[in-house]
Amino acid sequence: MRRNDKVNQLKQYFSSRKISIIAVAIVLLWFKTYIAYKTSFDIKIENWKQEFILFINPLSFLLFFLGIGLFFKEKNRNRYILIASFIVSLVLFANVVFYRFFNDFLTIPVLFQTSNMSDLGGSVHELLEPTDILFFADLFVLYTLMKWKPSFIVNRDYTKVSRRAFFLVAIAIAFFNLGLAETERPQLLTRTFDREMLVKNIGTYNYHIYDAFLQSKSSAQRALADGSELADIENYIRANYKKPNDELFGIAKGKNLIFISMESTQNFVINQKVNGQEITPFLNKFIKESYYFDNFYHQTGQGKTSDSEFLVENSLYPLSRGAVFFTHSQNEYKALPEILNEHGYFTASLHANNRSFWNRDIMYKSLGYQKFYDMDYYDVNDENSVNWGLKDKEFFEQSIAHLKEMKAMNKPFYAKFITLTNHFPFILDEEDRSIDEYNSNSKTLNRYFPTVRYTDEAIEQFINRLKEEGLYEDSVIVIMGDHYGISENHNEAMAQYLGKEITPFESVQLQRVPLIIHVPGQKGKTIHTVSGQIDVKPTLLHLLGIDNKNNIEFGADIFSKEKMDFAVLRDGSFITKDYVYTRDICYDKATGQPTDDKACGPFMEKAKQELEYSDKIIYGDLLRFYYNDKSNQVKK
Repeated sequence: MRRNDKVNQLKQYFSSRKISIIAVAIVLLWFKTYIAYKTSFDIKIENWKQEFILFINPLSFLLFFLGIGLFFKEKNRNRYILIASFIVSLVLFANVVFYRFFNDFLTIPVLFQTSNMSDLGGSVHELLEPTDILFFADLFVLYTLMKWKPSFIVNRDYTKVSRRAFFLVAIAIAFFNLGLAETERPQLLTRTFDREMLVKNIGTYNYHIYDAFLQSKSSAQRALADGSELADIENYIRANYKKPNDELFGIAKGKNLIFISMESTQNFVINQKVNGQEITPFLNKFIKESYYFDNFYHQTGQGKTSDSEFLVENSLYPLSRGAVFFTHSQNEYKALPEILNEHGYFTASLHANNRSFWNRDIMYKSLGYQKFYDMDYYDVNDENSVNWGLKDKEFFEQSIAHLKEMKAMNKPFYAKFITLTNHFPFILDEEDRSIDEYNSNSKTLNRYFPTVRYTDEAIEQFINRLKEEGLYEDSVIVIMGDHYGISENHNEAMAQYLGKEITPFESVQLQRVPLIIHVPGQKGKTIHTVSGQIDVKPTLLHLLGIDNKNNIEFGADIFSKEKMDFAVLRDGSFITKDYVYTRDICYDKATGQPTDDKACGPFMEKAKQELEYSDKIIYGDLLRFYYNDKSNQVKK
């Protein structure tokens, strides 16, 4: 009897142990988020404390968000829990899909770029996986529990005291999480450019709340800005001005400027082979008769190609969140097209895509372009298109007619071409492939090489057509990669191709993109100076004999003998002649190994200062004060 009594007591004990449906929902979302951290994001963990912070950081938000259900009666509570769980799951899943290609987390400005979504269908589909249904599996579990109401689930009403205690626990966990994170990474919330650091420490959901705060703050900056903020910025720019190379200044005065932006083309393909065949045979030859910059870095952020355009046209850094083309298209700028207009040029951009993609139809007016040849100026059909639109060979061939129009104006022109074919997911028709795909565990990298080769062939045909039309000898031809094509999510495959481990140091080196400048009558030369897209505007202006000394810009003429070996990436990483600084580690370029942080120390403040100054200019629309004041002075 005594033994049976003990068994009955145990049964009564466990049967009395019940769990609320809200607690089940919180635990399911908590563990699902942590599993996503470990399987879907490449978040670097260096010690047990960071792992513990990563584990607990979703909890405070989930307690607050689902805790709202405590104020509802049972039926409405269940409905709220399901809706809230779906919203949280959708936010998590959206970040996972975005991260698969961009290796980054969503921001509110990115969500404003809805006009791009209609063109993203193929790319998004490529990023989806069959197992993605598991991101919503907990919703089915919750629904089943609500419907069948098993004995271990309780769904009672809550008193004011119990609700107060619940939220006090949530607040305590939030402060514990933030305090622990601050001990691991002091001044954490000032590192707005480092989204991985924020997600690792405060969690995906709290990060999005913080992002909303930053968005409201940035929206208020323009209204509160005044011209006095420009004084320090102008002093910094004047102190860092680099005078042009006397031998090259004005060497291309009066020449046409033809600029080719190569979609997703990284420098590691130049002078390299895949399956025994050259990847870029034409560019390999073309660089021998041009200026070729082999330490040139893209500096784009979430705006990708549009950020590349913004850097080149303005010599300002893009924003750390979203794309300037969307968020600040109505700002006052003194861009390359506007300057060339003032010097008698006709300026046009040619891109066989929807004119509203990346908000170009609005932004191009702010930059000063006189004409935008969008897809309406091209014959685009199923036969001559692939992936994102008109194939590069067709694009360049059809563009010749537009160049003839410009030539007939009897004035020099600036024509910017933006290619499309070498775009993720790197789809190419069989008849257009000149080389075979690579063989690795990454379909993306495997398909990348044939599309790069196709663009190389398209540019070769275009250069030949320029020669036929008598435009080649009268034009400075610039060919530049706009941003990376292969993200860090494919490091294993890249390591296989390159034959070395992709460390954070190597990852930064992979952000190099080609920059080739062909000047009529000049011999080819490889220039090793560390530089970036922000340096293109002053470099080209000086070649055309236009002084930029009074402009507000952060780049420097790469040909200048005073040019510092220095490039800042949008995530705060920077590269000098001897060092690479990324993820809070200073690397020696000679060895690729970490070295004393003191070696990078002198450049840290400069990198931070330039990014902050550039952000102030954009968020406050400060150039409206500077150039309007200059204009008034000229009138007086």
